[in-house]
Amino acid sequence: MPEKDELLESTEDETAEPTRSGGDDENDTEEEDNDMPETNTVGKLKRGALIHYVDASFGGSAAAWSLIGADVEDMSVELNPDTETIKNILDETSVVDTGYSPSFDVDTYYADPSNGDFYTKIKNIAMNRLTGDECKTKVLEVIVDKTTGPFDAWVEDVIVKPTSYGGAQGGVRIPYTVTFCGNRVPGTATLTANKVPTFTATT
Repeated sequence: MPEKDELLESTEDETAEPTRSGGDDENDTEEEDNDMPETNTVGKLKRGALIHYVDASFGGSAAAWSLIGADVEDMSVELNPDTETIKNILDETSVVDTGYSPSFDVDTYYADPSNGDFYTKIKNIAMNRLTGDECKTKVLEVIVDKTTGPFDAWVEDVIVKPTSYGGAQGGVRIPYTVTFCGNRVPGTATLTANKVPTFTATT
């Protein structure tokens, strides 16, 4: 008959927790930590996460991106979707989608010579009533929806047209409209601390 001590040892062995494969608990913890996905999200986007630039070179060999936003409290790209609903004599309905005619207005641009090339060009368009290719340039749109870049971005041809000049006391205003003209190119953009962009088209 087994001794009392031998029975105790047998009971402890049977109830002991089995050894986990793959190493000790510390290594298991490290492996689990390494398997955790890295996050690169920023949550609900603030308005400053959607950034627009206009190429102040207006067709120059190298883009000179001018940041839109100083003195602007509210600005939206109006997509202006164009659809037509048609109902035939059989009471059947169809929708014809002809796309978008996007544009946006900058209502509070103040004439400021320190804006460099953009001020020079917008003044020239307004005061000399320029039209056509003289008003054609590009816009760069960047969405900062990650904690690190590069960020999703798009470049498209646009027409920039001043809508008036003058305004009330406080400064000379030259509000303008930017109308998208197509040739939209997707890509990515990196931004410096001062929001100077470098755009790379998607190949």
